[in-house]
Amino acid sequence: MMEFLAEHWLDIVTTVLGLAYILLEYKASLWMWLVGFLMQALGIVLYYQKGLYADCGMEFYYLAMTVYGYWRWIHGSTSKEALPIRHFPKRLILPWMLLIAAVWGIIYWILVTFTNSNVPLADSFTTALSIVGIWALAHKYLEQWFIWIAVDVVTCVLYFYKDIPFKASLYALYVFIAVFGYIKWRKMMVKDNG
Repeated sequence: MMEFLAEHWLDIVTTVLGLAYILLEYKASLWMWLVGFLMQALGIVLYYQKGLYADCGMEFYYLAMTVYGYWRWIHGSTSKEALPIRHFPKRLILPWMLLIAAVWGIIYWILVTFTNSNVPLADSFTTALSIVGIWALAHKYLEQWFIWIAVDVVTCVLYFYKDIPFKASLYALYVFIAVFGYIKWRKMMVKDNG
């Protein structure tokens, strides 16, 4: 048992932080950005060790986005109040879908060409989609939950395959929390606008 815990300690710690993060996101709490920063910093090491190079690289982007998201949630509104929950602008859907496809293709090519990744399709997909997901979260768009549901389903399967069982289980839980998060944020948005 101790050997298993010693082998998976980083998986366990990042899983606990991830659970705290998603629960804080569910509540639309500003603290999620601080917990996320620590989780991403440790995730860099974990994903590099497991050969999930796109996920590892993504953690650097997440680190920057946690700082941006924290700032945006505090200062992103034109009023003196915190940034409100709102809808993803329809005019941005096509450009962001094209960006996802392009980034997915580029990351896939990089993984196939320059790494020994044995999961380049899934790793590049979740990374490309996550770029939009964290940006949408930083802007407090309600529909960011749909992005995370897709990411969480694929990531859950990928992490079980890559022997990261605690994080894989966390992503399975994330799917359910994301569904309820969407419902909660929608109610919060209606209440704030009503």
